[in-house]
Amino acid sequence: MIIVLIGYMASGKSTLGRILAKKLDYDFIDLDDYIEYREKTSISAIFKTKGEIYFRKKETQYLNDLLNTKTKLILSLGGGTPCYSGNMETILNANDAVSIYLKASIPTLVNRLKNERRKRPLIAHIKTDEVLAEFIGKHLFERSQYYNQAETMVTTDHKTENEIIEDLVLKLF
Repeated sequence: MIIVLIGYMASGKSTLGRILAKKLDYDFIDLDDYIEYREKTSISAIFKTKGEIYFRKKETQYLNDLLNTKTKLILSLGGGTPCYSGNMETILNANDAVSIYLKASIPTLVNRLKNERRKRPLIAHIKTDEVLAEFIGKHLFERSQYYNQAETMVTTDHKTENEIIEDLVLKLF
């Protein structure tokens, strides 16, 4: 089985994905890290030198490759991945794959992201928590139609990592 974790940035996809993979004895791949490995450069460099369209094409290509060649995999997607190129439909139609939306509220996401702005190009320009909350809210509104198509959802607000992992295992098995 391939377990595909989707959700907004800082919803816990990579952190929880690694923990879940260890617990289930699955492989773990963060799609953004995989793209950087395959392209031999950073995502921000890809955006600067080749543009977003090139990035989105490669993102879709590598997503398809992983969905078609891997088993016993936890795959953490970038926050925008389900929203482009029919990727969410591809995930939903993939053989032996299950999609899970890790849902976090705007206040939770602001709290997790406010000290990570420099590391996150999408929000590096945002100066205040209020503007960050507006930005996240707008993005969640735009992306929720894709995220909500996931086969199951786990809310991550006010829960420990262990509690979320327990929720994930219960929903999966």
